[in-house]
Amino acid sequence: MAVSEKNENVRAVGRALEILLAFTPQDFELTPSELLKRVDLSRPTLYRLLYTLEENGFLVSVGEPQRFRLGPSVARLAHVWTSSLDLSALAEPVLRRIWQTTNETVAMFLPQRELRLCVAELPSPQPLNFKRGVGYTERIVRGATGRAILAYMGSSEDELRAFAQGTNVNIKELQNELAQTRKRGYASSHSELISGAVSVAVPFFDRHGAVAGSLGVFGPEVRLDGTRLKHIAKLLQEEAKNLSAMLGYGSADAPAK
Repeated sequence: MAVSEKNENVRAVGRALEILLAFTPQDFELTPSELLKRVDLSRPTLYRLLYTLEENGFLVSVGEPQRFRLGPSVARLAHVWTSSLDLSALAEPVLRRIWQTTNETVAMFLPQRELRLCVAELPSPQPLNFKRGVGYTERIVRGATGRAILAYMGSSEDELRAFAQGTNVNIKELQNELAQTRKRGYASSHSELISGAVSVAVPFFDRHGAVAGSLGVFGPEVRLDGTRLKHIAKLLQEEAKNLSAMLGYGSADAPAK
């Protein structure tokens, strides 16, 4: 195969990928004319690539006038990607950036029905620190990293009562705290589970827009005063967006506060 032909094949692959990436959760069906506004292609080249993608199951055409949407081959690749996903490994750079900036203990928690599970943790190098360790579980209604998840689960009052069963959590106070968490975008706790410990946590989301877990920072109240807690909360929110994007979540899908 000649070099020029190889280069043309590479360009064709790049153009086909541009077409696939033009689709979003809001624009899941696009006409050829709409696609031409999103990709820099001539109409003949666009149609040639559209039909090639359709033949291989990456696009399907519907309706009249003709519109295209992503096809079953994309779903198959997404399933393979999701099945092979190591969330702890994926989040490691995110956790490390937070850890390097704050110098405090950083952890990631995932929901397990009425519990939350620590799946990754970077302990603070400072002599006075708080850490629980990978594998630690706690009720999801208790602590900032639990409520950061619970605030976006859309649980009914009956479900909240079931989650809180056996604890001293007041349901009305919990509901108010979850509403505040959604309003400000983060949860916090002060001496709730460990005397003198302060924590702040934010949620992250999967490609379906569902809450997937939380990122939290833990430290002593002598270091995490109100001003520093807000700064850390902002950092966590920025990094949670990065992690959510890695999981396929688009910023346009952000839940309403």
